[in-house]
Amino acid sequence: MDKIPVRHITPSKEPTPSEIISVRDIARLQAGKDMAQELHRHDFFYLLALKKGSGTHEIDFSPYPVKNNSIFFMRPGQVHRLLLKAGSTGHLVQFRHEFYAESVTASTKLLRKASSNNFYQLASNTFQKLHTILTYTLQEYNSQQENYQAAIKANLDILFIELSRKAGKDPTDSINLYMQERLESFLSLLENNLSNGRTPSHYAALLNLSTFQLNNTTKTLLGKTASELINDRVILEAKRYLLATSNQVTQIADHLGYEDVSYFVRFFKKYTGLSPEAFRKNFI
Repeated sequence: MDKIPVRHITPSKEPTPSEIISVRDIARLQAGKDMAQELHRHDFFYLLALKKGSGTHEIDFSPYPVKNNSIFFMRPGQVHRLLLKAGSTGHLVQFRHEFYAESVTASTKLLRKASSNNFYQLASNTFQKLHTILTYTLQEYNSQQENYQAAIKANLDILFIELSRKAGKDPTDSINLYMQERLESFLSLLENNLSNGRTPSHYAALLNLSTFQLNNTTKTLLGKTASELINDRVILEAKRYLLATSNQVTQIADHLGYEDVSYFVRFFKKYTGLSPEAFRKNFI
């Protein structure tokens, strides 16, 4: 069973043991060459801010234009393919969740809202404000003076606030923190334990909740039942493996916890209108 390639943070210098962030200048990173990356995923947040850019970018099989004054923001686990043409300028910020939000707090909520959109097309004056923030962030990262990580986090706060405003109203804004924590914990389990369980009761037990409490949380905050969110996640992960690896459908079904491959095929076709093999063939 081939795994989807996973990339880890590669800082521009020798990292300290606790370093979990990387800030790079795009022009230096490209060194006059195109940046071409085939389908892969990250175990960190990925923010690509382009003052100038052209090429193609596909995130979880949705195509996005690569344009000037644009920002791409990806969450851990998402799959993407990128062609960034030479001559692009801007910044690439990569960080693990624990760097910015060490626990489930207001920071986690801000990060979730800002990263809810994979693509932002900004007006030139708005982008210039964020570009200035990122330029200072790069300086802090390179100099690593006293409390540089705190300075970087403060800059990210401002950046994420600006992106959150562009993302629009969050339906969870008026929901109590405890319910938000339950949702974040469920989504985290769903991301990392999908092959071990696909029923709401399985996740409710892991969270020490009743199935009713879990469903109430997901319906209130996201407008979907826990079962619907689980099914959405299964389909997305299946698509990722179908297009990012050469694994057989039987292998993918087994990886996702399906002992009966015919049931998996029916399930996939019900939600996509195509069999797994047809989806792979049509998309490629």
